[in-house]
Amino acid sequence: MHIITYQALKTFFISHPDARQPLDAWYDRADESRWDSILDVRRHFPHADAVKVASGRIVTVFNIGGNKYRLVAAIHYNTRRVYVLYILTHREYDLEKWKETL
Repeated sequence: MHIITYQALKTFFISHPDARQPLDAWYDRADESRWDSILDVRRHFPHADAVKVASGRIVTVFNIGGNKYRLVAAIHYNTRRVYVLYILTHREYDLEKWKETL
């Protein structure tokens, strides 16, 4: 899969240094994968969830760093692209404000 963009991960782990290793591990695994559905995603990331947002679209949420962080991505299976939309702390994720913007 082609990840767009690593810069989003880097920006996050600059302010959350403990997130660097798990984000890099997620990136490496996602980059080398070829997913056709959420079922394929779950083979690598068993706790990934498909979540419906305000626009009615579906995004995929990954637990990062032992569930300390959440990575929200739009996966375009047909073009093999993964768009990193948000990386949030667990607390920010639980507020669910991010859903309203997508």
